[in-house]
Amino acid sequence: MFYREAGQFKTSYVADSQIFPIRQDRIGMVLLLAVAFVIIPLTGSEYWFSAILIPFLVFALAALGLNILTGYAGQLSLGSAAFMAVGAYAAYNFQLRIEGIPILLSFILAGCCAAAVGVLFGLPSLRIKGFYLAVATLAAQFFVVWALTKFSWFSNDSSSGVISTQKIDFFGIAINTPVKKYLFVLGIVCVMAMLAKNLVRSSTGRAWMAVRDMDVAAEVIGIQLMKTKLLAFAVSSFFCGVAGALYAFCYLGSVEPDGFSLDLSFKILFMIIIGGVGSILGAFLGSAFILLLPIFLDNVLPPLASFFHLPFTNATVSHIQLMVFGGLIIFFLIVEPHGLARLWQITKEKLRLWPFPH
Repeated sequence: MFYREAGQFKTSYVADSQIFPIRQDRIGMVLLLAVAFVIIPLTGSEYWFSAILIPFLVFALAALGLNILTGYAGQLSLGSAAFMAVGAYAAYNFQLRIEGIPILLSFILAGCCAAAVGVLFGLPSLRIKGFYLAVATLAAQFFVVWALTKFSWFSNDSSSGVISTQKIDFFGIAINTPVKKYLFVLGIVCVMAMLAKNLVRSSTGRAWMAVRDMDVAAEVIGIQLMKTKLLAFAVSSFFCGVAGALYAFCYLGSVEPDGFSLDLSFKILFMIIIGGVGSILGAFLGSAFILLLPIFLDNVLPPLASFFHLPFTNATVSHIQLMVFGGLIIFFLIVEPHGLARLWQITKEKLRLWPFPH
């Protein structure tokens, strides 16, 4: 009743191929953006902006990049954190060494640097795939961290490799408060999410999905495997590079190479597994779930343990979080491989028929 499509006629190809062809989706998206851009900045606290909303958007952007590569192109990668590190350090160096360069241009160039590194480590995908490709991309994780630590030029001759990012100036506006940083990150993430959505709906996205489903058949029908795979690595790394720059400039303010560890790459991988592989929405759902679940467990487990007189410590809570993450990943891989995004899609399909059974 509330999600009925009756009476919504599409009289042109443009109307049929728009991103949100259903009126309820368009209204819902407008309301969601209004809440994100207007209501939350007026009512949220600094803790929510600094500790929850900004990292949620940053990790959602990184998960979006990995989802393009793994979910749409079918290429496994365990080097997402490495590409984020490239973006963070590249943006820092562009701001440091080019006087007066706009911050947005620094982020774009940082994404291009990450894309170049991604293409370099994506070359093995032309010969290997599956688990072997994942191991090959794992080399990027160790090589990038080693290079940033070994060559002090990247960190402006810092012995430990730690960098403190510069102040953000957006066309004369100082981005120096949590609310302004949140709005800045939100604007960039919305634009890049829209670009990703249009990209996967284009001929390039269809080529990625053809390679994902069966690369031999894709090559037979004329899709160039080398160009398609390397483009997927480039676009994915570009998104991760911009996410790394936002991670350094808008979230932490000071980063080190060891902060972009293998654990961060796995964390981003868990986001797309739980949120939904091959889904733009899944990147945001997975990021929200991974970030909010530890906060929920931190607030629920200690009172629950004290109620049942259980000797819970902080280490015990951390171990339970890891156990819950592992159990959820196994659950989604077995029960619903397409994650939370598929559950939302099923809900919408049921709402189209409710309250009728057929």
